[in-house]
Amino acid sequence: MYITRTMTAKSVYIWVFCCLLTIIGQAQPADKPIAISVDLHKETGPLRPIWAWFGYDEPNYTYMKDGKKLLTELAKANAVPVYVRAHSLLVTGDGKAALKWGSTNAYTEDATGKPIYDWTIIDQIFDTYVKRGMKPMAQIGFMPEALSTHPEPYRHNWQPDNKYGGIFTGWAYPPNNYQKWSELVYQWVRHSVARYGQKEVESWYWELWNEPNIDYWKGTTDEYIKLYDYTADAVKRALPTARMGGPEVTGPAWDKSETFMRAFLDHVVSGKNAVTGQTGTPLDFITFHAKGEPKLVNGAIQMNMGRQFRDIDRGFEIVASYPSLRQLPIVIGESDPEGCAACSEDFHPQNAYRNGTVYSSYTAASFARKSDLASARSVNLLGAVTWAFEFEDQPWFRGFRDLATNGVDKPVLNVFRMFGMMAGNRVTTTGGSGYNAAQIRDNSVRQQPDVNALASTSAKSAAIMVWNYHDDNLPAPDAPVAVTISGLPGRVVKLVHYRIDKGHSNAYEVWKNMGSPQTPTPAQVAELERAGQLQMLGKPESVSVRNGQAMVNFPLPRQGVSLLKLTW
Repeated sequence: MYITRTMTAKSVYIWVFCCLLTIIGQAQPADKPIAISVDLHKETGPLRPIWAWFGYDEPNYTYMKDGKKLLTELAKANAVPVYVRAHSLLVTGDGKAALKWGSTNAYTEDATGKPIYDWTIIDQIFDTYVKRGMKPMAQIGFMPEALSTHPEPYRHNWQPDNKYGGIFTGWAYPPNNYQKWSELVYQWVRHSVARYGQKEVESWYWELWNEPNIDYWKGTTDEYIKLYDYTADAVKRALPTARMGGPEVTGPAWDKSETFMRAFLDHVVSGKNAVTGQTGTPLDFITFHAKGEPKLVNGAIQMNMGRQFRDIDRGFEIVASYPSLRQLPIVIGESDPEGCAACSEDFHPQNAYRNGTVYSSYTAASFARKSDLASARSVNLLGAVTWAFEFEDQPWFRGFRDLATNGVDKPVLNVFRMFGMMAGNRVTTTGGSGYNAAQIRDNSVRQQPDVNALASTSAKSAAIMVWNYHDDNLPAPDAPVAVTISGLPGRVVKLVHYRIDKGHSNAYEVWKNMGSPQTPTPAQVAELERAGQLQMLGKPESVSVRNGQAMVNFPLPRQGVSLLKLTW
């Protein structure tokens, strides 16, 4: 339509008004922004860094090239000490790494059956941690060949296309001599104190075994409890102030797992100690595992955060049912979207979530709610171990559950960098798309996307993590987000906006755009390393504060994560 000399003033007015409506409609997103409010004056207590815990199956990767690089990055990403848990620290072998395998040769025997202790490889592992300011969550296991009641076969050669049960060999059995086992543990703790100092070792966490309610333990429940008595007694004899815990069962929501966990906790409270004959056994913290369950639906990946949350919540509920234990620290010893880090997408296509932003958004949304589940049960959540590390000298982006591939960081690692920038006290957030921890526990994220936030504040800064997560990894429009921050001082704050999405902090997308090379050039590797770092969305900017309040608006892609860092 054009203005002509024959048009009346009223017609011109209507034409102009319609044009303005059209312009406004084009300038604003069709959907109403998802409003999130953050009140910095409403603190709910310290933001406990439950995310600063990591673990992996293959301990010998620790001191290899890419292992050291990744551990350095994890240490730098956090202002607090990072705890590291690894399997197979007492397994017999030559120290060569392989999938689902590790060894240290810490214990052997001579021809007469006399113990021989060799801490060389364990020292390499723990030295790597301690030099970076990290702390071992020292897993006491598995069974040395000379002590196993069923030593043959001992060494396995598992590959991702093999049946998982093939890994459970002679190392998974009870000891043939509990006194020798106890002395091994005693000598290990004493050696650690001599090497690192009492104060350092007092800051560690010692625990027995891994998932003894499934085939990682080929003994009975009673035999595990007996082994725990001998182990805890040895640890405490070597260092009375050491922290000792267990039982590291997996899947507390399973009936069999709950039965095992309750048998163990009943023994802690009122059982007869196999070593001392007294009632009970030392327990300084409680551990269990919780996993999700992704699958393919019509060819697309569908995650299952609800499954993981039901395991977590059931574990908390079990602990809460013991009045004398409910305030002990809890560590979720493995807390992941599913159960096999070394099972690649080659043979398990649902595991393709691991390379891209599904893993990073899942991690942001799930970690933010774990503390909420603990608060609802009035238990003391100390940490949640992400069972993901790196797999040395493997194909690029093979689809393992790892944080980096060939020294290049995956998008998920940048979520932990974001978490590491959050400090001080947690503050109240309201709004979002409507999910809370209980709703996700009961129904997962299957309707609208989960767009929500976690926020913290310290003396002169605030950090707000916002995610746009959905179980179904399908294309979807960006979510328009409007974050209102109250309780800000002064008239201006500095904003740095960090982002993980398809085009930011995402080496995987850059690698695919290169043509998915398996032998990238040095220049390509350097480009991938840069792409794997946490990146800003735009440049730092100044945001006006009026009456203590500021607003930040932005579109957030599906499976994207933002961190708003405010300083003043």
